[in-house]
Amino acid sequence: MTERRYDSFNDPIIAEFRANDGTVTSRGFGRSLVLLHHIGARSGIERITPVMQIPTDDGGWLIAASKAGADEHPAWYHNLLAHPDILVELPDEGELQVHVAELKGAERDAAWAKFTARSPGFKSYEARTMRTIPVLKLTRRVG
Repeated sequence: MTERRYDSFNDPIIAEFRANDGTVTSRGFGRSLVLLHHIGARSGIERITPVMQIPTDDGGWLIAASKAGADEHPAWYHNLLAHPDILVELPDEGELQVHVAELKGAERDAAWAKFTARSPGFKSYEARTMRTIPVLKLTRRVG
């Protein structure tokens, strides 16, 4: 059984998401979040992290490992690469099993453009860092 740790910053967001069927108004997220259930790449500890998602035309979702423009990737990014089959919680969808894949090249660039078009904050994140901000795609797992 996996140990579960809680995060004091994210816990109120997670609670509001769950209490309001995926809506988080206290921080202006609305219905744009997904809750990622991920397992620590080194620790094996389960964590839940809210991140912004953008639906794709083929029924998947995009997420960006921006970490507000920090010079290092968020821990959840490394966790998802190590354990790409995860559970997520989505507005209107509830809990789903998904597979996570990192987008590369032109596919990544097109997906990143969706984030910068959605929110000017993503452009500022990009300007703050020398790293290329990864974009990952969540795809429903069948069976």
